[in-house]
Amino acid sequence: MTSPLSPPLPATEAGGSLARAGDLFQLLRDGRPWTRAELAMTTGLARSTVAGKVDLLLNSGLVVFVGEALSSGGRPPSRFAFHPQARTVLAVDVGASHVRVALTDLNGDVIAERRAPLPVADGPEAVLGYVVESGKKLLAESGRPESRLAGVGIGLPGPVEHATGRPVKPPIMPGWDGFDVVGFVQRSLPVPVLVDNDVNIMALGERAAYWPDVDDLLFIKVATGIGSGIISSGQLQRGADGTAGDLGHVRVARGADIVCRCGNVGCLEALASGGAVARALAAQGIDANTGADVVELAAHGNITAIHSLRQAGRDIGEVLATCVNLLNPSVIVIGGSMAAAGEHVMAGVREVVYHRSPPLATTNLRIVLSRAGERAAVMGASRLVSQHVLSPAGVEAALATMASAG
Repeated sequence: MTSPLSPPLPATEAGGSLARAGDLFQLLRDGRPWTRAELAMTTGLARSTVAGKVDLLLNSGLVVFVGEALSSGGRPPSRFAFHPQARTVLAVDVGASHVRVALTDLNGDVIAERRAPLPVADGPEAVLGYVVESGKKLLAESGRPESRLAGVGIGLPGPVEHATGRPVKPPIMPGWDGFDVVGFVQRSLPVPVLVDNDVNIMALGERAAYWPDVDDLLFIKVATGIGSGIISSGQLQRGADGTAGDLGHVRVARGADIVCRCGNVGCLEALASGGAVARALAAQGIDANTGADVVELAAHGNITAIHSLRQAGRDIGEVLATCVNLLNPSVIVIGGSMAAAGEHVMAGVREVVYHRSPPLATTNLRIVLSRAGERAAVMGASRLVSQHVLSPAGVEAALATMASAG
C-alpha cells in the first residue's frame, strides 16, 4: 500500500507560526525525509522552534532519523521522516458471513491477519469477542506490544452512527441495533475505536492505495447486499444520518414485482445481489445457492449464469447512471465478492452508464474493478484509524500522554 497522501500545509496562527508539533508533523506524513532547516524554510518558523517540535516527535517514535543530507561545510545535517512502524493498528472487516482481522502499520501495510467464516447474525458479543481475541493473538504472535496499538478500526455491514460507532437498525444484523461496539472493544483494548459502514471504509482503502490523486470516487460493493462509499472533493460523505450511499434499496424498474427483505418491492439488492442472482438461477433449475456459486458457474462457462451476471450489471448500471448525473465522479470502482465475476458484471454496468449518462459526465469517467480486492475493507479500517491518530489533535494527544507518563 502506498504511503498516506501528503496533506496541505496546516493552518497557521497570526504571524505565520504553526501552532503545535502535531501541525508540523503533517508535513512529514508523506514519508519524505526532511532536515530541520528545510522545515524552518517551509514553515517560516525559527530553527530553534522547529528543533523543539522535531525533538518531541522523535521522542514519540513517530519520526526517526534516516541519514544525513549533503553538507556545504561543517557537520552534515540530519534527515528524519515519518516512521509508520512506530505503532500498529487493528483493522477489522465484519461481513455478512465472515470476519477478517488484520494487524497493520500506520501506512496500512498488513503485518498479519486472521479470517473466520463467522456470520454477523451470530450477534455482537460473539463477533466482537472473536475480534478482540484474534487481535490479541496477532499482537502476541508478531511481537508487537499492546502498548503500541494506536487504535482499532471496524467496518460493519450496515448503517452506523459514526459519532458513536453504534449500528442503526441494520437489516442483516440481529441484536446489533444500538449496540455499544466501541465500549465492548475498549474493555479489552483501551485505545481509540472507530466504526463505520463497511463500504465507506472500502472506499477509503481503495482510494488511499490506488487512487490517491482522485478526489471524486464511488466504490460499489456487490455481495450479499449492494452499497456504495462516496468520496466527493476528497472527503468521505456519510450524509446526515450515516446512510449515504445505500444503493441497494433504490428501486429499479425491472423489479416491480420482486419483494426485498427490507419490505419494499423492486430494490436493486433484490435483483442484482449475489443471493438474488443465485435465487433466480435456482428457479430455472440450476444448482446455485450463493453468489459464490454464481461466480463459479460463470467461470466454467455456464451461459445462463453469464447472462444473469450481465443483467445484474445492467440493473446496477441503471442506478449508477443517476449517481453519475448527480455526483460526477471520475472513477467508479466495483468491488465485493461478486466482483470476482469480473467483466461479466462490468460489461452490463458500462453498457447502461455510458448510454444513460450525458457525454460530459462520462468523457473522463473510468469504471474499474477493485484492485484491493478482499483487503479493501481492512485497508480502509486501518486508514480510518491512521487519519484519526495522525491528525494534529491526535498527535498532540499522544505527546500529552507521553509527557504525563513521565
